[in-house]
Amino acid sequence: MAVPVNKEELRKAIETNYNKLKNELSTIPVELTNIADLEGHAKDTTMSINNLVSYLIGWGELVLKWNRKKDINEPVDFPETGYKWNELGKLAQKFYKDYEGIDFNTLCSKSDETVSKILYLIEQKSNTELYEVPWYEKWTLGRMIQFNTSSPYTNARGRIRKWKKVHNIK
Repeated sequence: MAVPVNKEELRKAIETNYNKLKNELSTIPVELTNIADLEGHAKDTTMSINNLVSYLIGWGELVLKWNRKKDINEPVDFPETGYKWNELGKLAQKFYKDYEGIDFNTLCSKSDETVSKILYLIEQKSNTELYEVPWYEKWTLGRMIQFNTSSPYTNARGRIRKWKKVHNIK
């Protein structure tokens, strides 16, 4: 799928990629979701399926937080308070910890809620707000949302498909 360049394409990219990801997740036996044998987000690390879903929730929640703060003219610490862009592996570990101990089905529900909130956010913004003005440095809001939603959903789906082959899951 091409990189979205307007509001409608962004909405469609998120919905399409997230639905494909959900289909992959729906076939994973719950008892395998805590096994940390999936390639991690930081070099030489592993994670579980639950960690992967936690990571996606974490980035989605960050997108919502950034927007809330920007909307009320509060400063935003990008990517997150206490983390720099070159520390995304550490930030991934934080996301895993944030949702540690939450079962797979609850994580999937939380992920659905986060995606719904992001789609609502997009609906409330004009195409101009999303794609015609810089929002963070040179990036538009639409591009920042895409970087942290539809693109990671595609990446996660690929990781899961590879993992499922190893585990002989159809």
